[in-house]
Amino acid sequence: MGFARTCSVALVGVEGVVVEVQADLEPGVATFTLVGLPDKSLSESRDRVRAAVVNSGGAWPQKKLTVGLSPASVPKAGSGFDLAVACAVLGAAERIDPRVLAGLVMIGELGLDGRVRPVRGILPAVLAAADAGYEQVVVPECAAAEAALVPGVSVLGIRSLRQLIAVLTDEPVPEEPPDDHGRPDLLLAGLRVPGTGAAAGVHGHDLEHDLADVVGQLSARTAVEIAAAGGHHLFLEGPPGAGKTMLAERLPALLPPLTREESLEVTAIHSVAGLLPPGEPLIDRAPYCAPHHSATMQALVGGGPGMARPGAVSLAHRGVLFLDEVAEFGSHALDALRQPLEAGHVVIARSAGVVRFPARFLMVLAANPCPCGRFSRRDTLCECPPSAIRRYQARLSGPLLDRVDLRVEVDPVTRSELARRGARGETTAAVAERVRAARERAAARLAGTPWRNNSEVPGRELRSRWHAAPGAMEQAERSLERGVLTARGLDRVLRVAWTVADLAGHDRPDATDVALALQLRTGVPHGVPVAIGSPA
Repeated sequence: MGFARTCSVALVGVEGVVVEVQADLEPGVATFTLVGLPDKSLSESRDRVRAAVVNSGGAWPQKKLTVGLSPASVPKAGSGFDLAVACAVLGAAERIDPRVLAGLVMIGELGLDGRVRPVRGILPAVLAAADAGYEQVVVPECAAAEAALVPGVSVLGIRSLRQLIAVLTDEPVPEEPPDDHGRPDLLLAGLRVPGTGAAAGVHGHDLEHDLADVVGQLSARTAVEIAAAGGHHLFLEGPPGAGKTMLAERLPALLPPLTREESLEVTAIHSVAGLLPPGEPLIDRAPYCAPHHSATMQALVGGGPGMARPGAVSLAHRGVLFLDEVAEFGSHALDALRQPLEAGHVVIARSAGVVRFPARFLMVLAANPCPCGRFSRRDTLCECPPSAIRRYQARLSGPLLDRVDLRVEVDPVTRSELARRGARGETTAAVAERVRAARERAAARLAGTPWRNNSEVPGRELRSRWHAAPGAMEQAERSLERGVLTARGLDRVLRVAWTVADLAGHDRPDATDVALALQLRTGVPHGVPVAIGSPA
């Protein structure tokens, strides 16, 4: 009779639970039983582990073998337990000293030839191991850089089961040269599946995109700057070709680099989704996600069969979620955004369990004003009947738009603006510097609170702790009395006013700051300059 134990990690969303992998050998008919609530892919590990052990030069024990995954109440999915199961079996067979295995956490899939393949979610799995007090983890060699992001953990990256056996038994470690012959690394093939979920809408930053490329659009440029400085949601409405997509694509570059804590949050989500760029284990820039308007509710907020996967709102965590042609999205999918917009996270309940994904993002909506796209308060080019315009604009529900702080009408670019030479707007670098300074002012004011920028501060806290200048809110309060603003809208006007004051270098919002915030909220001019000057 032999017994050995080691550990691995089960992921529930982006949170991990350390699982003890136990192997027990008893005399009897040679069988392999796996217990502990495994899913289909984990149940198949019996055949993968047996072939990997044999092809790595080990002898498979011809006894009654039982492998248990504890705690049994936690659902376990995926192939990341293969390595731990193989080592526990070899420990029970006394090929490896069981005492060596007890303090290790092992994460990795085994190929039939014994090679160790990476799995999704290495970073959150190692974070869970570190939180549980473990100091040594074994991961695939190609994922060692990702695992090493967790402080206080010793990481051993291996290429094959044969190498791990040699390390644990103090034998010479065999060389395992890569077998790619110039082809893409097949070990990474299972991590990036094209076209799955919202993955197709995740983009990196294009350094050639500069805000100076946008012609005209002073009001929209100001709204983009305010959105970046305070984390405020933005709605751009205008005809095709006016520059709505150009503005949205240039917004992520205005956001400051992620902090270390934020980088680990974002990297963990992208690791679970299998979207980490090759060779870049840590994401340090704000992500940008732009799903197609045919995306389903599950693609936007997360879900899918079995254990839920992160959706676009989570892939855009600490970054920008851009919904182009938003009126073409399904109404149920759009209304599902209301809860994460308020809470900053998504909770998805499935039969396999309940998962929680972070979803603190900056949302940018872009839409045409009517089916033909030419409706405007200033022009009469639109030929759509009024009923068609009302139906088209009603696709965005009032409760969703009430959660959007900035609403800007993007006008068509005129011939004179296009033909004007040497009149380029401010560059991304210049605007990003103002955004950085404004965020520093907000951070200093919010120090010691759980909030990071103005858009996260609850309205009751703004009204009780951070007041505007005397009389500054009078015009906004009259708009509330007339029904132009809701109570939530009034709070959001105050939040935007604080961001405008931070950009302008004011100690607190004055009447001009509030008037600009109200103008960008309602679209009604209030006789204030649209552009924000340099800080004093």
